[in-house]
Amino acid sequence: MKSYIAKPNEVERKWYIVDAEGKTLGRLASEIAKILRGKHKPTYTPHVDCGDHVIVINAEKAVLTGKKLEQKLYRYHTGYPGGLREIPYKKLMAEKPELAIEAAVKGMLPKNKLGRKMMRKLRVYRGAEHNHDAQKPEVYEI
Repeated sequence: MKSYIAKPNEVERKWYIVDAEGKTLGRLASEIAKILRGKHKPTYTPHVDCGDHVIVINAEKAVLTGKKLEQKLYRYHTGYPGGLREIPYKKLMAEKPELAIEAAVKGMLPKNKLGRKMMRKLRVYRGAEHNHDAQKPEVYEI
């Protein structure tokens, strides 16, 4: 029996809505990464982008467990000498909760062209409103 290899032009993509309200950030991110990668499909192929589009709503209502809200830091570098910046997650979740979810999901995807292509299929919104009704997204329960 031969193995099935998905071809990029044969992949059918769906749109899913994920509600982040009350969900733990890491567990939410791993489920989103699974959908973006296509691992939930029987036609999954590691070297082909088989994943679906994901819309995350209520990003501000995602939770961090334990003392992570006070102790965990979001770090990035500006590109200039001495440009390492740190933002506590308490401030990040208050000002830019979309960035926290995007960073968590990005860390769970491949670090190459394929991972960057998968990240383009992720849309994160702070509140419950989104502008993708034309795509007829389905609700994905986590």
